Amino acid sequence: MANDPRAGTPAQPADLVDVEALLAAYTDRHPDPSVVGQRVAFGTSGHRGSSFATTFNDDHIAATSQAIVEYRAAQGTTGPLFIGRDTHALSEPAWRTALEVFAANDVTVLVDADNGFTPTPAVSHAILRHNRGRQDGLADGVVVTPSHNPPSDGGFKYNPPNGGPADTAATSWIAGRANELLEAKLDGVRRRSADPASFEGYDFVGIYVDDLPNVVDIAAIRDAGVRIGADPLGGASVAYWGAIAERHGIDLTVVNPAVDPQFGFMTLDWDGKIRMDCSSPYAMASLVAARDRFPISTGNDADADRHGIVTSDAGLMNPNHFLAVAIQHLYSHRPGWPGGAGIGKTAVSSSMIDRVAADLGRTLVETPVGFKWFVPGLLDGTLGFGGEESAGASFLRTDGSVWSTDKDGIILALLASEILAVTGKSPSQHYAALTERFGAPAYARIDVATTPEAKAKLGKLSASDVTADELAGEKITARLTEAPGNGAALGGLKVTTESGWFAARPSGTEDVYKVYAESFQGPEHLARIQEEAQAVVAAALA
Repeated sequence: MANDPRAGTPAQPADLVDVEALLAAYTDRHPDPSVVGQRVAFGTSGHRGSSFATTFNDDHIAATSQAIVEYRAAQGTTGPLFIGRDTHALSEPAWRTALEVFAANDVTVLVDADNGFTPTPAVSHAILRHNRGRQDGLADGVVVTPSHNPPSDGGFKYNPPNGGPADTAATSWIAGRANELLEAKLDGVRRRSADPASFEGYDFVGIYVDDLPNVVDIAAIRDAGVRIGADPLGGASVAYWGAIAERHGIDLTVVNPAVDPQFGFMTLDWDGKIRMDCSSPYAMASLVAARDRFPISTGNDADADRHGIVTSDAGLMNPNHFLAVAIQHLYSHRPGWPGGAGIGKTAVSSSMIDRVAADLGRTLVETPVGFKWFVPGLLDGTLGFGGEESAGASFLRTDGSVWSTDKDGIILALLASEILAVTGKSPSQHYAALTERFGAPAYARIDVATTPEAKAKLGKLSASDVTADELAGEKITARLTEAPGNGAALGGLKVTTESGWFAARPSGTEDVYKVYAESFQGPEHLARIQEEAQAVVAAALA
């Protein structure tokens, strides 16, 4: 799809959401559960939608919160529920709706002690900290966030006692029960007025920030005097970066401390929309333009579960490139990690990671898309690192124990500075060295128009449906519909050759399927893979 001509340029008044109307629609509009699009539906990161589209409204959040109450009771989860929210306009009213339902159901809820915003990784960290060594009275959590989505959107996600994104079994149950409550016109939802100030406070910022030296070499960053520019992109990490600079004495400047529910300071993303995607060169255009100010500049999305790394020598790093560098550095500089700790990657992440893993002599665990697949390995230390191509990752503490089981854009951003401090070279310089050793892959994702019927069929293909023997002049070495790392369904297809691969997955929101592809033979070979991939998919669907 072509980029909008204004991509990367500052947002204009006409681009800004009407916050007052958005908030009014949150309470005034009521979903019709007979309309599929207006039902509660959990994607990879919870339920998302907009009050304007009657897909994220008070009814949705009341029903979902009641469903979470019933789910945690059925699971025997009797400890506190940690709740956080980001800076999207709809996050505040949805947070209040949830508090009213949790209060009426006598759930012990811990809110930010200073009534501040709370990133996803801080909630995961709090859950794991509470549950460490416990067998009962386990905690869980909720984060009210649509992540990097546009300002008109809201999101609501549940993290069970393992601290990570809820698995499909949990989200299916919660969504199913929430939709039953919507159908019953909220009969069965318990709710009472509740003052947020009456809930128990938890020092999310202080506890998380004070613990950071146990996961990142903060002392090395401080001693090397690395100058860092951190841009929260108007999101929930804004107070965290200031606290990190102050408490740890590092040379860090919060380059944009503004919080604005319209996100009017953003540059437009590839499609002309405001989107806080820290992996997008268009959304990160302002930080990239000022890259000479700091050797390392970083960005986070609104709930800080993603990272964007800008170096003064190369600009914004491709997420795949930084993941490969992060893995190479961590497994060479964490002597306290288990010797057998593997490397987790999604099936659509770069094969550069495969080559780095092989060079390190570490087991590669390739999973379907979704950070939830890394949770068990991070919990028990069988994975030292888990990362997604969409700039989400986490890794173990220096002693080899779990830090977070959800994506943590803050520690990945700090790791970029650790790499410079410890090695004297920027992450982009390290990636250049990797390409000299292993080749320089060309990687891209395209969308291909299709029908709802074809999307459904693509998600259920078997390897035997692929009859092709060659792809872009090379013999096909694998046809995958299950992830080699855990045997879970990919929800699509992956085809590999010696120097390239493609993966095709149906979109969850549009009548397209996504083709991820990579070639170690360069852009022309990549284009050939992309073209032939569509023929392979068409033949398999036929």
